[in-house]
Amino acid sequence: MSAPFSPVLAGHASPEAEAPRTPRNVLHRGGPSNPSAGRIQQRFPDAFVRAEVVWGDTTVFVKPEHVFAVISYLHDDAAEQYDYLSDVTAVEYRDLELPIEMVWHLRSLPHRRFLRLKAQLPKGQPLRIASVWPIYKGADWLERECYDMFGIVFEGHPDLRRILLWEQYKEGFPLRKDFPLRGRFSRSEQLRQALAANPEARYSMEELKIADAFEDLPQDMRRRLAGGEKTGE
Repeated sequence: MSAPFSPVLAGHASPEAEAPRTPRNVLHRGGPSNPSAGRIQQRFPDAFVRAEVVWGDTTVFVKPEHVFAVISYLHDDAAEQYDYLSDVTAVEYRDLELPIEMVWHLRSLPHRRFLRLKAQLPKGQPLRIASVWPIYKGADWLERECYDMFGIVFEGHPDLRRILLWEQYKEGFPLRKDFPLRGRFSRSEQLRQALAANPEARYSMEELKIADAFEDLPQDMRRRLAGGEKTGE
């Protein structure tokens, strides 16, 4: 028999904290910093690069090779308890001299805190960084999307493959600034490659069974879908 469900109450680990309220007169830069930033600097002096507060949110920059250790600490330490990974993404700026930034959005529900963690990946070198999947299982698809769109390899990910584009996609990574808006191939070539892709070569039959669900739909719904009905019609 499973253990009884007990909800996580936001802020229960910091009873002395103020009640949540809508922030007002928030400074663009400066303002109170998330206390986790100072503790990261003290605990990981070799990893800490800088911290900044913009519009009330604290961002901590760390060196890429220390990301896994820092996030493990933020997840496991009783004073931190960042138990929710809300996003993993990346940013490439128009200035091609600037590095690509890996971004993690972390939330501590027990302490009701938000922290943005960043690591800069220099261009001209392999875009590789440690996967945080061993810490947050929710990082699975988030890291796959980042790999698919930016070409960043997450070392230690259990199943790193494209998630939005087909595995044989050869045009590169659509969210990189060097990616042409219309793609590198003609529309006919893109269509030819898509039709030539064999999903059974990469996906198990269990993953492909979602296509079989069409046969179980009511007849009227199957007719509408077969007729090419658009969303909202």
